[in-house]
Amino acid sequence: MTNPQSAPLAPIAPLAGVRLVAIERFGAGPYATAHFADLGADVIRIEHTKGGLDAARLTGPFFLGENDSLFYQAFNGNKRSLTLDLKTPEGREILERLVASADGVLDNLRGDQPEKLKTTYEHLKAFNKKIVCGHISAYGREDERTAWPGYDYLMQAEAGFFSLTGEPDSPPSRFGLSMIDYMTGMTMAFALLAGIMAARESGEGRDVDVSLFDVAMHQLTYPAAWYLNEGHVTRQVARSGHPYSVPSQLCKTADGWIFIMCQTQKFWEILCARMGREDLAQDDRFAQSADRHENRSELSDILDDVLSAKTTADWIDLFAGDVPCGPVNDIAQALDNPYFVKRDGIRTVPHADKPELKVVASPIRMGAPVQNRPAPKLGADNEDILRELGFDAEQIKKLKDSGVL
Repeated sequence: MTNPQSAPLAPIAPLAGVRLVAIERFGAGPYATAHFADLGADVIRIEHTKGGLDAARLTGPFFLGENDSLFYQAFNGNKRSLTLDLKTPEGREILERLVASADGVLDNLRGDQPEKLKTTYEHLKAFNKKIVCGHISAYGREDERTAWPGYDYLMQAEAGFFSLTGEPDSPPSRFGLSMIDYMTGMTMAFALLAGIMAARESGEGRDVDVSLFDVAMHQLTYPAAWYLNEGHVTRQVARSGHPYSVPSQLCKTADGWIFIMCQTQKFWEILCARMGREDLAQDDRFAQSADRHENRSELSDILDDVLSAKTTADWIDLFAGDVPCGPVNDIAQALDNPYFVKRDGIRTVPHADKPELKVVASPIRMGAPVQNRPAPKLGADNEDILRELGFDAEQIKKLKDSGVL
């Protein structure tokens, strides 16, 4: 007979027991808290209907009933929604009760708003000394741009990303996705969790600030080091190539394109062997990385000629993981990729208006359960949350009738 004490325990969601109050909208904030929610944290979205709904609920072209969209579902699964007018005394009291029960508060508003809404640590520590207050803003909360609105594309433009994207001599171009929003969200998720860990150890919370602008500038990494120390200005590179390593770029095939990344000498030599062109590895023009960098255009022509003899799929089969490479897919091809499907990259969520709603699964894999609830309808969790805070049915009705909810 099996000893019950020796039986393996059921895995627990890693962030079960963590509660966040999220005054969030659109992209960066919801992306940050999405990781918390997927890993089991209780993320309560405060939605202020009188001040205008979260634009994500209204972003088309695909909608799921009233005040719900596929755009919104992409960022807000596994969360709860509480409609609340924070500018009323009653709404403020509810927020304070939530803060008393929470580990963190996150807002992504204009930099001047946390002070106005009194969501900083200075304003909330009286209700929970360990509360960590995360603030995502466009430009921070401490200088002449504090009250400026800002969005991802603006940061890409000002931080120089447009000048690195696209082909030489083409107009400046942005990334195809809002990567500054996402990187800011991920940065905040890391910072907020670090703050919560520190607060649990020390007993004291703090403010944590992450701005879109600072994150965009931080992503400049090695081009920044090149400029700051050597005055070198990185520019657009043909074929979406790496600014130094060659070949690390698009190459033509018989039926389209392949992206090859020979970041090391070893990969370059394997590429030459697999193409049946060992002579290129011995050619003085291409022998070493500096040589290939100097003769990039000439090498690109040769690679196009060689690789155009087979299809992209043929070359990927031939390189078989020994040469870093990949097909150049559109969105449909990327999501229908059998390898992605095999890795359970898509999860099906039971949404009331679309029973088999499909969303991209969390990229975090740690042998623990991942939550699988759709993003909440507006105010769907009002009663449950308020009951948890000690409100009875009559009080909840009064709050609803008065417009606080």
